[in-house]
Amino acid sequence: MIDKIRLWFSLVRFSHTLFALPFAIAGWLVGSQGRFEWGVFVLVVGCMATARNAAMAFNRLIDRDIDASNPRTAMRDIPSGRISPQAATLFVVVNVAVFLGLTWLLNPLCFALSPVAIVLVLGYSLTKRFTALCHVWLGLAIGISPLAASIAASGRFSVVPVLLGTVLWTWMTGFDIVYATQDEGHDRSTGLHSIPASLGRAGALRVSALLHFLTLGLLVLTGFVAGWGFPWHLATGLCAVVLGWMHFFRRDDDLSLQSGFFKANIVLSLTVLVGVVAEVLRGS
Repeated sequence: MIDKIRLWFSLVRFSHTLFALPFAIAGWLVGSQGRFEWGVFVLVVGCMATARNAAMAFNRLIDRDIDASNPRTAMRDIPSGRISPQAATLFVVVNVAVFLGLTWLLNPLCFALSPVAIVLVLGYSLTKRFTALCHVWLGLAIGISPLAASIAASGRFSVVPVLLGTVLWTWMTGFDIVYATQDEGHDRSTGLHSIPASLGRAGALRVSALLHFLTLGLLVLTGFVAGWGFPWHLATGLCAVVLGWMHFFRRDDDLSLQSGFFKANIVLSLTVLVGVVAEVLRGS
């Protein structure tokens, strides 16, 4: 049983949840406005997990032939035969169904918007076949999580979660561009689209750096609009250090799951969450 659980966690890269989940929790905190309903929190985490499970499994499912042709990804679970396409399809369907059920339990607006979320998170997997802006779609699919969590808590739209979502959008888009430089040659040779394949490694890294400069500007803007003070400014400064390291001091080959690249980006996400927690507690 433990081995099977590990196998499914491997398929969906559960550890990658640490990039977006802190932002979702931050959105929930802002949307709650001090009225923390832990039942809602559990449902939000469940929505995050099931939506991401469905998205990752769907991506692995439809990309199985592409993954099999790429030496970097040939040993992933579906191409290697550890998980069958039929089992992966069932996993996607079950997670989508549970996600829709959880949104129904939250509030009418969440349930009404749930198909949009599913289209975004599943649709990303198709974009690399026709546009180099696939990274932007991925960033958007992940970036809706703070707003979605805020709507789950409050049942309405609000500005600060939207800004947190744009922070996550630009950061994750730039993050994915850097990660995609590993497959620049393979994407180009197989006709797949990506910014590294279109612009080359140097051009892609410049685009990523520009996006992350925008991320920092959005962090500052978020604090200004929300009326946040020193804790948020400190968090913004630490995020600047992380992004600066990623673009100016990181080794070019430092892109594995266990590397400083991934760990630093997890630190950035958690830093944003800590900044929001500090400001929410300070204002309560």
